[in-house]
Amino acid sequence: MALTGRAALLAALGSLPVGIAAPSWTGMLAVNAPLSLAMMCDYALAAPVRTLQFTRSGDTSVRLGDQAEVQLTVVNPSRRPLRAHLRDAWPPSSWLPGTEPAASRHELTVQPGERRRISTLLRPTRRGDRRAEQITIRSYGPLGLAGRQGSHRVPWTVRVLPPFTSRKHLPSRLARMRELDGRTSVLTRGEGTEFDSLRAYVPGDDVRSIDWRATARQSAVAVRTWRPERDRHVLVVLDTGRTSAGRVGDVPRLDAAMDATLLLTALATRAGDRVGLLAYSRRTRARVQGRAAGDVLPAVVGALTPLEPELVETDARGLVAAAIAQAPRRSLVVLLTSLDPAPVEEGLLPVLPQLTQRHTVLVAAVSDPHIADMAGARGTVDAIYEAAAGVQAQAQRRRIADRLRSHGVVVVDAPPDDLAPALADAYLALKAAGRL
Repeated sequence: MALTGRAALLAALGSLPVGIAAPSWTGMLAVNAPLSLAMMCDYALAAPVRTLQFTRSGDTSVRLGDQAEVQLTVVNPSRRPLRAHLRDAWPPSSWLPGTEPAASRHELTVQPGERRRISTLLRPTRRGDRRAEQITIRSYGPLGLAGRQGSHRVPWTVRVLPPFTSRKHLPSRLARMRELDGRTSVLTRGEGTEFDSLRAYVPGDDVRSIDWRATARQSAVAVRTWRPERDRHVLVVLDTGRTSAGRVGDVPRLDAAMDATLLLTALATRAGDRVGLLAYSRRTRARVQGRAAGDVLPAVVGALTPLEPELVETDARGLVAAAIAQAPRRSLVVLLTSLDPAPVEEGLLPVLPQLTQRHTVLVAAVSDPHIADMAGARGTVDAIYEAAAGVQAQAQRRRIADRLRSHGVVVVDAPPDDLAPALADAYLALKAAGRL
């Protein structure tokens, strides 16, 4: 039995005059006996909660930052009307801080043999699967003095997908890709690119593109046009070790790397290349391989959604071995990791030649814009020390980047908001140069 505040208030109001005027056990019994009888009758008239039937429907996936709606249908098979308070419990990260009480609690009335549908609005703050916990329902009698309480489990899962905030950069990069592909007035030729077609010479064309044999067969000068090579292999490797757990602003490095992965995947598949994914720390945590062009992006999104950083040191040797095993043919290997000195010098650099001798390697890392702010600080003694620390950190990152470039690696080092477009630009530059 669950007592309400109304029952406690009536008991207090009835006991107060007795306690002041004639305090005795008889007086207390005279007040509380009728109230206890009323509560028992109210409890008996409340609709039972064990026989209630629940079903769920609604959204099964939502992007991080958006709102999901999950419906709960309540069926009352008893002969008594259901007047109840219901709490639909979900993990705390299913709502914005402070909004859970209003979003998860509902009042409802269901007549005998009828059903009612209520909606719970979720606004998750973390990626991954959010599973519904138990439903707690309290059924009240007609007097509102006492009620029945019980819990039910109605499974439901809402998958919170990465937000893909860098999608806004995709149209401009696709326009650049169309230029490289020869579908606009800008035609480029890069070493190792594929021959596309012939067209008439116009002033300003590179004379090295003139096709003299075709010119000899016709009256006009003909030039070759070129397009980037298609059907190349791109393998995106995500380092999910301890360095990916570091937060830059309000975002973990891993989330920024995921956003860059999604933009690169969307761009590369539109360019006609084959894209694969490998997430690794000390073991393979996610893999996407051999998917058709239309299925790659959904598969990558599904693989990235449940990933969280592991607080272990990444096994660089195992990572390189897994990448080589997944990409046996020459590919562009995009490694999203950190440029911290210790992990790179002690882990990645000793095994990097195994990767660079077979593939074109691009290393992308998330930089902290706060370090740049520190390097520019002036005015006080504390600011000077901060500036010295910031300059030293920047010098270390440049030194690590230079060592990687000495091995033939392309390095992209950018803040979280700029990493995705910078990585896409680096991919387009390699595409234009015919290095894929």
